[in-house]
Formats: sequence, C-alpha cells, structure tokens
Amino acid sequence: MLALTTGVAWSSGINLYAALLVLGLMAANGAISLPPDLQVLAHPWVIGAAGLMYLIEFFTDKVPGVDTAWDTLHTFIRIPAGAILAAGAVGEVDPALAVAAGMLGGTVSATTHAVKAGTRILVNGSPEPFTNWALSLGEDVAVLGGLWFAVRHPWFFLCFFALFLLVSLWMLPRLWRGIKYLLHRLADLIGSPPGSGAHRRN
Repeated sequence: MLALTTGVAWSSGINLYAALLVLGLMAANGAISLPPDLQVLAHPWVIGAAGLMYLIEFFTDKVPGVDTAWDTLHTFIRIPAGAILAAGAVGEVDPALAVAAGMLGGTVSATTHAVKAGTRILVNGSPEPFTNWALSLGEDVAVLGGLWFAVRHPWFFLCFFALFLLVSLWMLPRLWRGIKYLLHRLADLIGSPPGSGAHRRN
C-alpha cells in the first residue's frame, strides 16, 4: 500500500497523464487490482482522456520554453491530483489515514514537480534542444518503470524512492540558485543599453 501511495504521487509530479494512462491500462488488462477509489481509472473514457492529454504533453514537453509554461500551469494540477491519487491508493480505511496519505501524496508530488520544473528551466538555458528531448523521454520511461516497480516490486521502489528524496534534498537548493542566476542574467541582458556589454565585444 505504501509503495502504491508514494508511487502514484511521485509519478503524478512528473507526468500526471502518463501515470493515469499506465494505471488505467494495467488495471483494464488485469495486470493490477486497483483500490476501489481508483478503479475508475480503468474506465475506457478515463483511459481515452488520459491518452489524449498524454499525447499533448508528449509533444509540448519537447519544446524548450513551452515546456516551462506547461509545467507552470500544471503546478495547480499535478500536486492536487497527486494528493487525491495517494489518498485513493490506501483503499477503504480509516478516514484519518486517507487524509494523512493525501498530505503525503501532495508533498511528494510537489517535490517531484519542483525537481522536474527546475531542471527544465536550467536546461532551457542551453540553445540545443537535445538535452530537453532526452530528459522528457527519460521522464516518460521513469513513470512507466516506477509504477511497474511500485506494483510488482514494492520494496525495490521504496528503496529507489528513499534515494530520490535524498537526491532531491541535495538538488533543490542548487536548482534554485541556478534559476536565480539565469534570471539575473536575463535581467542584465534586458537592461543593458545598446552598444554596452556583449554588444561591444562584437
């Protein structure tokens, strides 16, 4: 239960629609048995909607700059969705446990989303698009693999998840400093008068 709870929250922070699609398809094919509150994910309409939104995100996520705008919008979608999915993953239990799971899920989704969005902002500072594409494809593979391990090999996933949290604690302050540096550079470029700075070097 803990692996599925953290797994759905973790994957939702990376790519919510991929997570919904994977869970729905696995449940519809009998590969997993979802808790009652999540069984709706196996409905054809939900699978279809998740698939459509995943396709949109798949292409949007490959365009530098557009992906950051998409991530900004989904700050208000991925985190609440992660909390709801985590609460539903615990099944029919004490309401207090469901609330606690929702709080945990929201925190996990927020952490994953922050790492993803922050990394993308820094990568978008590079003029080449290939790193962005590689990251996007890697995230899709991570969601698929992470959910599969959360269901099939929960202890392996929980070990991976603990490592992810440690890496995130190390990364987030550095991502924030990198983002502030880029913002200062951008402000300097915008505020530089014509013929000064980089213009004089040309």
